[in-house]
Amino acid sequence: MDTCQQIERSIITKFRKPIWGGFMHTLREYRLIQAGDHVAACISGGKDSFLMAKCLQEVQRHGSVPFTLSFLVMDPGYAPQNRRLIEENAALLELPIHIFETDVFDAVAEMDHDPCYMCARMRRGYLYKHAQALGANKIALGHHFDDVIETVLLSMFYGGEMKTMMPRLPSKNYPGMELIRPMYKVREKDIVAWKQYNRLTFLNCACRFTENCALGDGGGGKRAEVKALIAKLASENPLIEANIFRSCHDVNLKTVVGYIQDGVHHPYDEGFERR
Repeated sequence: MDTCQQIERSIITKFRKPIWGGFMHTLREYRLIQAGDHVAACISGGKDSFLMAKCLQEVQRHGSVPFTLSFLVMDPGYAPQNRRLIEENAALLELPIHIFETDVFDAVAEMDHDPCYMCARMRRGYLYKHAQALGANKIALGHHFDDVIETVLLSMFYGGEMKTMMPRLPSKNYPGMELIRPMYKVREKDIVAWKQYNRLTFLNCACRFTENCALGDGGGGKRAEVKALIAKLASENPLIEANIFRSCHDVNLKTVVGYIQDGVHHPYDEGFERR
């Protein structure tokens, strides 16, 4: 058995419950893939997107729903050693990647206000465009369970709104295209365990402005602060993470002071008499 086969086997054997089980449960519960879909698995170079790509490859090979799968990599201006690592990992994992180049890093380099936000938006747009050119109707991103619950708290603490990271989202600018997140119910600690078990090295942060953390497990900013807060709370109450996740699925509208739907704000006393 070669290295790639061993890595593939570990997903459905040693990590069958935490990774494969969570992945398949996500596909089924949120109906992410239908027969005839063409999914572009978007690989950033990190552990999450590479594992997602392998899981999608496994499901395409052995699943009951026929769909087409492509592996898409955008180079926004990576340092040569970072791009080389992505290419080496793709070869090791036997993922036939399509690489395209952009100047996203150059475009946001001089921005003073929220360059990370603009970088993310530009990258997403390029991914939709090139996925569509390949004939895909869906792009798959590697966001996992921890990303979801961190986003909930980030939106509350720093955005002043209750906002979640959706498992499936139609594109506003590319009609007929969707974004899906197959790793929605897979926890980051299990992805890290899979990476370490197989002695793999992936990019962590390949942004030109933070390349010193490219091969590490760290990071910075508000998301890191929220991650640390959740970890502290979970050390005292192991249900914290699951409860944050569940709260997004069980919103009690009778106790919500206000909500926004289709851009319209609805205050708590709207229809008060009916209540």
